Amino acid sequence: MSVTAQLSSPAVLRRVLAFDALSGAGTGALHLLLAPLLSAWFGLPEAWLHASGLAIFAFVALAGWLALQPTPPRGPLMGIVMLNFAWAAGCLWLAFGGAVDATPLGLGYLLAQAVAVIVLAELEWMGWRQLGSGRRLPLVA
Repeated sequence: MSVTAQLSSPAVLRRVLAFDALSGAGTGALHLLLAPLLSAWFGLPEAWLHASGLAIFAFVALAGWLALQPTPPRGPLMGIVMLNFAWAAGCLWLAFGGAVDATPLGLGYLLAQAVAVIVLAELEWMGWRQLGSGRRLPLVA
């Protein structure tokens, strides 16, 4: 079995989705609970941090539900992939688009978010493609 097939097996896909949900929950909680402090450190508007924290929890619910499925349905899975790519694009826009005056720490935070989310989106997309290939891999790895 190729490395790509192993990385995109349903079992690995479910683990990636679970990690995405757990890391998202941590990020959402961070944004909601520490928005005033993060705003000062990162140079990001407090209202944006609150709004993103709330939005992340909707994402977490979907990613968590998909992680619990024996074989995640392709439609909602593609939604997760697209939301991750949109999040990464938003982070890059905030970092370089001039919409906010992010501090160096804030710039690092936004870039780290973008990179992490792109990696997760790519792994989830690999799983999405594998699910559509017609080949069914073992559910356990």
